Amino acid sequence: MARDQHTFWGDFRTFFVRGLAVLLPSIVTLWLLFQAFTFLFANVAEPINRGIRTGIVEIAPRVTPERFQPGWLVITDEDRATFRVTTDNLLMRDASDSVVSRELRRQKLREVWQNWGFGVLDLTGLFVAIVLLYLAGRLLGSFVGRWFYARLESLLRAIPGFKQVYPHVKQVVDLIMGDSKMAFSRVVLVEYPRKGIWTVGLVTSSSLKPVADQAKCEVLSVFIPTSPTPFTGFTINMPAADCVDVDMTIDQALRFVITAGVLVPEKHQMPAASGVPQLHVPNGEVEGPESADLGGESPPAAETEARRAPS
Repeated sequence: MARDQHTFWGDFRTFFVRGLAVLLPSIVTLWLLFQAFTFLFANVAEPINRGIRTGIVEIAPRVTPERFQPGWLVITDEDRATFRVTTDNLLMRDASDSVVSRELRRQKLREVWQNWGFGVLDLTGLFVAIVLLYLAGRLLGSFVGRWFYARLESLLRAIPGFKQVYPHVKQVVDLIMGDSKMAFSRVVLVEYPRKGIWTVGLVTSSSLKPVADQAKCEVLSVFIPTSPTPFTGFTINMPAADCVDVDMTIDQALRFVITAGVLVPEKHQMPAASGVPQLHVPNGEVEGPESADLGGESPPAAETEARRAPS
C-alpha cells in the first residue's frame, strides 16, 4: 500500500482551508455588523446629530448669558473678518454678521462635538433614535395612537406611487417584526414534485377555499424551503391526508435544508447508505449519516483502506 505523500504546499493548503473555515464565519459576521452600524450611523445618527447641533447653535446664544457662554459660542469681530477672507463661499463673504456668526458657531460646535470624549457624542443620534422608537411604540400602543396611525396610514395609501409600494413593504415588515408573524406550525413530509420523492415542508396555514373545494378535502398550505437559502422557497397546496408529520423542530428542519441534508437531527439519523460520503460535522448536536455511531456495522477494513489508497 502506497504511503501518503506529504508536501509543504499540500499541508499549507490543508491548514489554510481549515483556518479559513474556522475564521470566515466570525469575519463575515463582524463585517455585516460593521456595515449595519455604518449604515445606521450615516443615515440615522448623523442626521439627528446635525439637527441637535443646529438647535444648539440657534438656541444657546439666546438663552445663555454672555459670562457663561463657552468658547465656541463667543464670536468676535476678528473671527468674522478672518472667516470672510478665508472662506471659499462667495455668498458668505457678503453675508451679515449674524449669518457669519451662526456659521462660525456651527463649525466650532462640530469640532467640539467630534473631539469631545473621542467622538462619543456621535453616538447621541443613535441613542435619540432608540428613545424615539421606544416612545413611538408606546404611543402607538394606546387607543389614541392607534387611531392616529390608522388615519395617517389611510392617507399614505391614497398617495399615488406611494400606495403601490407601501402595502407590500408593510406586509413584509409585519411578517418579520409584527405581532402576527407567519408561524410555521409543524414540519411535514410530502411527496413532491412526484410520487416517490419525499420533501421536507413547513405547514403555514389552511389552504385557499377554492383549492379545498376542488380537492373536496381538507387542504394545507405547505412552504417548501430550498437549499441553501430556505426562505426563497415556494408554497404548494397538499391534501392534509398526504402530509406526514415529522418529529422535528422548525430549526432542525431549516438546518437540514440549509446544509443540503448534511446536518441531520441525531434521533433521525440512519445507518450509512451506499454512495454517501463520509462526513465529519463538529459540535456533535447534529451530524451527517456516516459520522454518527448508530450501532451499525462499520465498513470493512479492506474497503476503508481501499478508499484511502491513491488511485
